[in-house]
Amino acid sequence: MTQTINDDAPVLEVTDLSVDFAVDRVWVPAAIGLNYTVSAGEVLAIVGESGSGKSVSSMAIMDLLPKNARIRGSIKLGGQELRGLSPAKMREIRGNDIAMIFQEPMTALNPVYTIGNQIVETLRLHSQMSPSEARARAIELLTMVELPDPDKAFRSYPHQLSGGQRQRAMIAQSLALDPLLLIADEPTTALDVTVQAEILDLMRNLRDHLNSAVILITHDMGVVADLADRIAVMRRGLIVETGDARDIFGDPQHPYTQELLAAVPHLGANDDGEEIDLTAALAAAAHAEGAVTIVDTAELERREAANARALDNARRRERAESHDLSAPILELRDVAIEYPKQGRMPAFRAVEGANLVIRPGEVVGLVGESGSGKTTIGRAAVGLLPVVEGTLTVGGVDITARDRKVLATLRRRVGMVFQDPSSSLNPRLPIGESIGEPMLLAGVAKGEALQKKIEELLDQVELPRTYRNRYPHELSGGQKQRVGIARALSLSPELLVADEPTSALDVSVQAHVLELLQELQQQLQFACLFVTHDLAVVDVLADRIVVMRRGRIVEEGTRDAILRNPQDPYTQRLIAAVPLPDPEKQRERRELRTLLAERS
Repeated sequence: MTQTINDDAPVLEVTDLSVDFAVDRVWVPAAIGLNYTVSAGEVLAIVGESGSGKSVSSMAIMDLLPKNARIRGSIKLGGQELRGLSPAKMREIRGNDIAMIFQEPMTALNPVYTIGNQIVETLRLHSQMSPSEARARAIELLTMVELPDPDKAFRSYPHQLSGGQRQRAMIAQSLALDPLLLIADEPTTALDVTVQAEILDLMRNLRDHLNSAVILITHDMGVVADLADRIAVMRRGLIVETGDARDIFGDPQHPYTQELLAAVPHLGANDDGEEIDLTAALAAAAHAEGAVTIVDTAELERREAANARALDNARRRERAESHDLSAPILELRDVAIEYPKQGRMPAFRAVEGANLVIRPGEVVGLVGESGSGKTTIGRAAVGLLPVVEGTLTVGGVDITARDRKVLATLRRRVGMVFQDPSSSLNPRLPIGESIGEPMLLAGVAKGEALQKKIEELLDQVELPRTYRNRYPHELSGGQKQRVGIARALSLSPELLVADEPTSALDVSVQAHVLELLQELQQQLQFACLFVTHDLAVVDVLADRIVVMRRGRIVEEGTRDAILRNPQDPYTQRLIAAVPLPDPEKQRERRELRTLLAERS
């Protein structure tokens, strides 16, 4: 440890912190007059949308901002002022007393060094450890973060680990020197819900074990409810509200905080608008299989009865639907899909024995963890991957044989919205040309008719017509995703495949995009395959839900049947892993998750 710490002082004390950036010789504020403290063993969550200033303020603490940044105010670590320290002294403090967990471990870890080498380097750079002592400490850290085989992880390169394992390895490196302050910047955004739940459990256990102060930077209010003791809400560079986590969630005062919480999609209401306690429903399922329930028996019976009524209503509505009478838009029969052999890498079978039907006007949510095969099915549905067994038809046309003419026809009947709107749009084309290109290539419209159609599509996705001349880099993430939706709908497809279309967006932007998709689907009545790992999102949109695990469909049914009364243990664990934007309910959900894990 590099400094003497005053036990009576907060670990971190930020006073009147402002950050500005020089842009065209003008100071543009990014963070304005921030004041907060973090004590040992406490988690302060700084929440807000992209551009609110939450990450900028944390980088100011680390003194890692670019040269065009101006920092004003006071930053004290353990009572010692950090502002004005030399670069060499700040490097020492960053190594020993402040650590950071980044959002994407693949970019934070060096791909050409093993995990063990990177942790050993950190230890030996900031301490007097011998190589053998550093190796032993690295193994100890990898064990602490609960990697299943610490010795193997020590010898592995980052690309040889899964996303969750890489995040654990990066946490181990961050904790190498027992930091006083741990800054976690969106540490679970890129992870599946089940892996996210494991990382949150790990961070909670480490916080209790190490007694470090933690700053959690996130836009995910479920993660905040799971971990945070106190919350600071940021908007446009200002802290608009601070308080205890229970007070912020229970009685938010600022309109922006209320708007942020209202935008969070969450599991919990059936088609009649009645609130359903999913923790109780899952506990009932666990109880039926011999697990100990965590809710009062009388309360559980009352909730089960409410769930049964809701399910009965849903089934009656489903029987009244006309979907079953119409021909399928998308149909998979015993489908197997492989990624072809590449060099020495053998062919990989990603999907096996899949049976799936989507009818006109129906939205089917396809859910599961990374690697479950859900995106593979979406790509095959638009003709981007070959089907090696079974049959796949779109609008009654068998595309299994991959005939060029058939595929050309298919691409006029199917649209796709991709996960990352930035990489799915051509950066060299104005968005009007990106939207009009499919219609021009298909010969649907040209000249004045094409321009009129582009304007109509911009109107449909609620973007100003003047945006047609803007380039993708001039738009926000939510606006780019709207362009992606307009492009996908340009040929009036019968089927829309949406592959994680909101996972890269802030929660309030996500809410607007989901609302837009709902309105367009109801207006245009296209069938939709919605691929996601976010069950709260699929709860908003889907009529039916299909659950995948390791390339196979393990359960399917109506939205209420799957989310309110899951039968497969994997579906139960998937739902139990979804964080709830309510600290008390999230605590119950963690206890249930532990019970389900023990049962399995």
